[in-house]
Amino acid sequence: MGTFRLARRLRNERANDELSDGQFSVLGGLYTHGPHTLSGLAERDHVSAPSMNRTVNCLEEEGYLTRITDPRDKRRVTIELTDAGTAVVKETVKKRDAWLHHQLRALDPADRETLAKAADLMRRLATQ
Repeated sequence: MGTFRLARRLRNERANDELSDGQFSVLGGLYTHGPHTLSGLAERDHVSAPSMNRTVNCLEEEGYLTRITDPRDKRRVTIELTDAGTAVVKETVKKRDAWLHHQLRALDPADRETLAKAADLMRRLATQ
């Protein structure tokens, strides 16, 4: 349960408080994995294509992403981050890192060492 609470607390650190978790997930995914089709985004986030289309429409209206039509196949559209989308992702990551850094510095060295060992164990579990 503590892991979920920590994740929820970190998600609260955003550059734009009006973005939902789902919207930020799309922006973060495009930042990390590059341009995607709408169906690719929907599959990655485990949502329906119509649901992803609503999310993408909203983010496009806010100027965070854009749709690029394939010049060879006009039916194929790729979704990419704009400079504003990249900036909101970078600023959010910066805010989350700063919050976490501040919280970790407040711990005593023994607790930080315990967390480092636990993080290593969790990484190993995640790769199995």
